[in-house]
Amino acid sequence: MKESDKLIPLTHPGEHLLEFIEEYGLTQYRVSKELGVQQTRIMEIVKGRRAITANTALRLARLFGTTPQMWINLQKNYELEKAQRESGSFINKEVRPLPKRARKTG
Repeated sequence: MKESDKLIPLTHPGEHLLEFIEEYGLTQYRVSKELGVQQTRIMEIVKGRRAITANTALRLARLFGTTPQMWINLQKNYELEKAQRESGSFINKEVRPLPKRARKTG
């Protein structure tokens, strides 16, 4: 069994968005109209094919009474975990940390 087989599946921010949409009893179409964006933007986020941008985070925060940081953090955490899973072991092998240096005092 590979290490990746033991990992919890990643949760794309779109899954969280879908939870909000369902909790409020909305449709993706209605959310897109309320946000003033194309319906494809919401559909692609929900399907995990598109990232939540800063612009979208601002709109979602306003609509759902959350913070833009919440949406951006969901996206950032997803991307970091995905990168770690895809490239982390390679990076750990190939990139050596610089030796620690003493801080200069002035």
